[in-house]
Amino acid sequence: MSTPPATQSLAFRVMRLCRPSFHVDTPLLLDPSDLILGEDIFDDPLAATHLPPLIDTHLTNPIDSSDLSYRSRFLLQNPSDSFGLSGLLVLPQSFGAIYLGETFCSYVSINNSSNFEVRDIVIKAEMQTERQRILLLDTSKTPVESIRASGRYDFIVEHDVKELGAHTLVCTALYTDGDGERKYLPQFFKFIVANPLSVRTKVRVVKETTYLEACIENHTKTNLYMDQVEFEPAPNWSAKILKADEHKSEDNSPSREIFKPPVLVKSGGGIRNYLYQLSLSSHGSAESNVLGKLQITWRTNLGEPGRLQTQQILGTPITPKEIELHVAEVPSAINLDRPFLVHLNLTNQTDRELGPFEVWLSQDDTLDEKTVMVNGLQTMELSQLEAFGTTDFYLCIILMTLLIRVVKRHLVAHLGAPGEVRPQHL
Repeated sequence: MSTPPATQSLAFRVMRLCRPSFHVDTPLLLDPSDLILGEDIFDDPLAATHLPPLIDTHLTNPIDSSDLSYRSRFLLQNPSDSFGLSGLLVLPQSFGAIYLGETFCSYVSINNSSNFEVRDIVIKAEMQTERQRILLLDTSKTPVESIRASGRYDFIVEHDVKELGAHTLVCTALYTDGDGERKYLPQFFKFIVANPLSVRTKVRVVKETTYLEACIENHTKTNLYMDQVEFEPAPNWSAKILKADEHKSEDNSPSREIFKPPVLVKSGGGIRNYLYQLSLSSHGSAESNVLGKLQITWRTNLGEPGRLQTQQILGTPITPKEIELHVAEVPSAINLDRPFLVHLNLTNQTDRELGPFEVWLSQDDTLDEKTVMVNGLQTMELSQLEAFGTTDFYLCIILMTLLIRVVKRHLVAHLGAPGEVRPQHL
């Protein structure tokens, strides 16, 4: 903080406004039983039978308020007394730490320390960072008429902290002093903004599904209660959070979503992990490697809010297949050497017309004998599919062996226009 020159009549004083904290008192309190009992006293069967009722009687006796000796002041009357929380709140004793995502709020007082009245005061308050300068207050159009001798003028400024590093609250005043001289007063109040948490991400692709793991670590000295950790997907992507339900009996409870408890991330390095399943929309294109970003909101012990947004999270570009073949339905019971129908679904995943198609089955050359056979035409012809269109068809198949698990690994359907082969595993 810069101090005003001695010739100035005015001076700024800045006090940070924030929630109070709990007053913690750590007195030495004793349980009455610890004064008369040893560690192994209850090893004696007689003592184990008679002492507990006597101790309980002593502990449940009310304290005599007329006892001026305060002999019981060191006794632990209630288990919660050992926490040291007296029930009192304490105002901030220092400027404290300011973190990214919080709202900086300060009470600014401009004091007249002279013996004369000052007039026509134009006050400005600005927040200066390494990148920009933000105007918080400007009374140029409506100057303060006067501040009497030993008087003051107070105001409150707020600023959403969105940058790390050095910040400077610049307070200036242009006024007319008692001698009629026009004077200019600048004062600077500097502080550092730290990062409250770190977010580490991992992106994994399993087949055609992308999984995003986010690890949030608390770097502050207070507990953080996560109100929301939401992933905002990029266009053409959809996101779903994956989490274990620890209270299955409350699935149908109407209060489950209304009174959702916040997630605790403990102070000094506490960690919380989140897992999201990302899917590419059927009509989308993932040629860009941008997946989306995380929106994080939290509160501290006494409800002080905070909010952060990560940068765009990048992944591996996925080139979707032009056509997709899915097994829609298979009979639940299949008899050996008996034909059965397999319901298949063919989808055009492009914005143009494709086809016609030929469908047939191919066996793996590593198998000595045929495991499955087509009952009927060995090659099926399908007509053209319009953009993003789909068609259903059936194949009649006969199972020749009982090695059904091996068969599933080697069964392949070839799809494509005449003269073109596109293998699709079932």
